[in-house]
Amino acid sequence: MKSGGSTIKWLLALLLCLSAVCAFAAQEAKPFVRGSQQEIISVRAGKPFVIAFWSLTCTNCREDLALFGKLAKKYRNLDLVLVATDTPEQKQEIASTLRHYRLGRAESWVFADSFSDRLRFEVDPQWYGELPRTYFFDADGRSTAVSGKIDYDQFEHWIKSGMHNG
Repeated sequence: MKSGGSTIKWLLALLLCLSAVCAFAAQEAKPFVRGSQQEIISVRAGKPFVIAFWSLTCTNCREDLALFGKLAKKYRNLDLVLVATDTPEQKQEIASTLRHYRLGRAESWVFADSFSDRLRFEVDPQWYGELPRTYFFDADGRSTAVSGKIDYDQFEHWIKSGMHNG
């Protein structure tokens, strides 16, 4: 009986370690290059989602990340894509920041083209690099862009209306 109990403890410890590894792997930022925006959009065809561009050095971005963390906890079906405009060399710091704000389930990307102006133009020719920059996509693929901090009530209203349509 004792060996059975220790086996269960060992298996539980192994399971805990594996889940921690999976949680870290889920936080690995994908390289955001030319065509990534279209890839993100096409995978979600017919579904509402949000793409938020942010940076480690942006104070308002961190406030938005805190908001996203709260809303992602409240709305488990929220499809949130986070794109850091930093560099791939900062992946660990990006992952740590997202874990801090409890955004481990959000899909994460990081700019991976040294010519970031080209990436921004491909995302939106009207975007000149101001952060945070958030795009709300409805189920029909139409998007609304917001520069600056997100208002909680407006975001929650979008979620509630989008979830029913999506």
